[in-house]
Amino acid sequence: MTFSTWLLYVAAVLVLTVTPGPSVLMCVSTSVNLGARKALIASLGSTTAIVCIMALSALGLGAALAASDILFTALKWLGAAYLAYLGISSIISSTSEIAVSGAVESSTGRRLFTQGFLVGASNPKALLFFGALFPQFIIPSEPHLPQFLLLGVTFIFFELLWLTIYALSASKAKIWLQQPRRAKLFNRITGGVFLVAAGLLASSKRASA
Repeated sequence: MTFSTWLLYVAAVLVLTVTPGPSVLMCVSTSVNLGARKALIASLGSTTAIVCIMALSALGLGAALAASDILFTALKWLGAAYLAYLGISSIISSTSEIAVSGAVESSTGRRLFTQGFLVGASNPKALLFFGALFPQFIIPSEPHLPQFLLLGVTFIFFELLWLTIYALSASKAKIWLQQPRRAKLFNRITGGVFLVAAGLLASSKRASA
């Protein structure tokens, strides 16, 4: 892989990871209510899910998934349903506080990690990126494993970097964000983003279609 190709990949990853999406909004809401440390646990769960998607792409299982109608449809609708649930939960939540994507009671490390994993696994941006764009950076004539490792580590670095920045920033802006009107607006925006993500995932089609 040439240095210029890697830089092009970095630019694509930077745009993808810095743009607020389901994982970022989950990280922000968790940080405001439970603190930056708990938000980072959820972020690790989300990143772990992305690593799994990345591994599937590296093993070529993404093509098998795309070729299976039943498996693809089942996973697609499960992910869309979960994102829709998070969106509705945010919209109908109390306007006096920022809604944690799910429930404030789910504050144990294991639950937060699982919650983050589910959000990351159903993130349309990640599924699209690793299912369609990621393989385009692999040079067929060169060993695949070193390239996958380089691209994977690069993505994980930027993903964790931005989620950490969002978590720390949200923690510091906690008082400002938790004012009723701002909390209401944030919850509605968060809910809207989750519902849009659910719609995008539900309307996605198999690569072979």
